[in-house]
Amino acid sequence: MKNNTIKNINTIDELAKFADYSFLNTLVCDPLANQDGQNHNPREVFNGHYVPVTPTAIKDPIYITHSKTFFKELGFADSLAKNEEFIKMFSGDTSNIKKPLKNIGWATGYALSIYGTEYYMQCPFQTGNGYGDGRAISILEAVINNKRWEFQLKGAGRTPYCRGADGRAVLRSSIREFLAQEHMYALGIPTSRSLSLYTSKTETVTRPWFNENSYSRDPERMIEENVAISTRVAPSFIRVGQLELFGRRARKKEHPKALEELEQLVLHAIKREYQDEIDENSSIEEKVILLALKFRERLTSLVSNWIRVGYCQGNFNSDNTAVGGFTLDFGPFGFIDIFDPEYQPWTGGGLHFSFFNQPEAARKNFNSFCSALMPLLESNQNALDNLAGIRSGFAKEMNEKMEKMWTSKLGLKKYDEKLFNELMHLMLKSETDYTMFFRELSSIPKDISSLEISFYRKINDKELQNRWNKWLETWKSKLSVSSEDLKTVNPKYTLKEWFLVEAYEKANNGDYSLILELQEIMTKPYLEQSKQVEEKYYLKKPSNYFGVAGISHITCSS
Repeated sequence: MKNNTIKNINTIDELAKFADYSFLNTLVCDPLANQDGQNHNPREVFNGHYVPVTPTAIKDPIYITHSKTFFKELGFADSLAKNEEFIKMFSGDTSNIKKPLKNIGWATGYALSIYGTEYYMQCPFQTGNGYGDGRAISILEAVINNKRWEFQLKGAGRTPYCRGADGRAVLRSSIREFLAQEHMYALGIPTSRSLSLYTSKTETVTRPWFNENSYSRDPERMIEENVAISTRVAPSFIRVGQLELFGRRARKKEHPKALEELEQLVLHAIKREYQDEIDENSSIEEKVILLALKFRERLTSLVSNWIRVGYCQGNFNSDNTAVGGFTLDFGPFGFIDIFDPEYQPWTGGGLHFSFFNQPEAARKNFNSFCSALMPLLESNQNALDNLAGIRSGFAKEMNEKMEKMWTSKLGLKKYDEKLFNELMHLMLKSETDYTMFFRELSSIPKDISSLEISFYRKINDKELQNRWNKWLETWKSKLSVSSEDLKTVNPKYTLKEWFLVEAYEKANNGDYSLILELQEIMTKPYLEQSKQVEEKYYLKKPSNYFGVAGISHITCSS
């Protein structure tokens, strides 16, 4: 890797010096693709790791915001976000980009497994050869400060995987994703990163949505929405579903180079995501086994941390699971309000992707991951047995990570199952706000009265009050850390959907002030912040919002 240490990038020309397109330079292009990037119509892609695609720029782009945190990490000057050439590039206009930057981006295919079951019907050809990046186009790979980053436009137009859609992202969903990535990073949880957010002065699209104050689970009307392009950045965007696609092809021997293409992609994923942990000189079998171990470690840690902060992925398919083990694809996500193990923000998600079932959903995705790797080990029974052992050990490791997380969240020396189970019963019985409860608990209250701010109903039941006070006494007798330590694992502020609704409704009318306000607050989630912030954002969900469509539940395109 190049020694690309920098202090400040002020122009696109300065950024160009750090371009290094390893994905394009080492992997296979779809042999049937037009090399000029004019690959915008849905079609089957039979082999190759990517399709070259020219982004479709949004019309009359205007700046909304950028990540000051990430700009500083990359060495980008804040002024760059409003630079005309930068705005063009990251709003999809790559027509005048100069070498060594490329004016043609790339999109990738992937397979779909839902809760461990292989699906083909979502592909318009029902073969699996037309499913993938429908509106996400990568446009840059660069090594900056000795880290490799891939820059991907979300909403940059049609690709062969668009399945007949328009390839656009609306401002509403773009705001949600931009702020969620900023927030997740500030929570200390691995995630794709937000770079910039631009919308169009003139371009709109129609999308299905709900009537005002509706309780419907299904959209009821078509509305006109502003389009936007957000840029997300990660070490790579290789998904479990991507490995699955090539694993399926190799398993079925769909073409002569299917196994070779699987191996190429796996080795590339290792280089991009696990270079410091897996020896380049090891055999392919050794690399695959170590990859499975390392990914299991990252995935179990990730999911336990989601539950720590009250995050539910909503649509936790294998194609929304990054091989690098970080949070990816903030579509129908949600941060929980009232505690409910079966909380699910997505109307199409069901219990299998609900809040407390995320560890099991992760296990199913890990099974799909291991299945994709198996063709590479077919000639080595010992390696296959090792992989099977790693696969079967997922539940144990996941359980250990969860117990470790709860131990930390409660400030204990060791996990106490009885104490934990009683707490879960009490929280359910008392209709408790998840985030507020643990933050208030972090102040080590004397009795239940100090926790009542987090309850959605008044606790008049003497027996329930006594149970709470008894639990508090037992907990405090086992507490092993300070209040300040507890506050470092129990955030005060989380990005609730009902905060986001007002932000994107104002943005539709050209007022971006609430986006900037939320960005400022949600990038400091563990801090107390000001009294005004507390009064506005440290609140239980208003009763009139419960069950309301677009607030309590959302669609996949949200």
